[in-house]
Amino acid sequence: MKELVTTAEQIAAKLIARKQTIAIAESSTGGLISAALLSVPGASAYFLGGAVVYTRDARRLLMDIPDEAMKGIRSASEPYAKLLASQVRQRFSTDWGLSETGATGPTGNRYGDAAGHSCMAVAGPSQSVFTLETGSNDRQANMHAFAKTALNLLLENLSK
Repeated sequence: MKELVTTAEQIAAKLIARKQTIAIAESSTGGLISAALLSVPGASAYFLGGAVVYTRDARRLLMDIPDEAMKGIRSASEPYAKLLASQVRQRFSTDWGLSETGATGPTGNRYGDAAGHSCMAVAGPSQSVFTLETGSNDRQANMHAFAKTALNLLLENLSK
């Protein structure tokens, strides 16, 4: 967690200096991204909220993304990560939205992705999407790797 917090502190400094806000929609990280950002003192200046969007019901209820909007899009994909990031940004009226969706393990998901597969996206003044393949079936290690990569993706976009 220490490594995540170190990155979160850099993100917090940039967001606070710019007076910008963020919201998070995460799935297979189970709240680690939000926890890292919230562990930084003064988080209320930039963190407006988030959700663990782990199921189809959560996607509909928390993100207001109906099944019809998912036509041609599957979970744990770059298009879905982009949709989640954009939707959480819009729902919270933030400057930035960050999302993550994937398969932590020990087995893959029902869409054919192997354990260790994650897609993450940033929506905001700059847009970005990234797919990570860890090649590992270690659930906890993957959760950490996914959160670390998502936070780094956000930091890269904040540095542009």
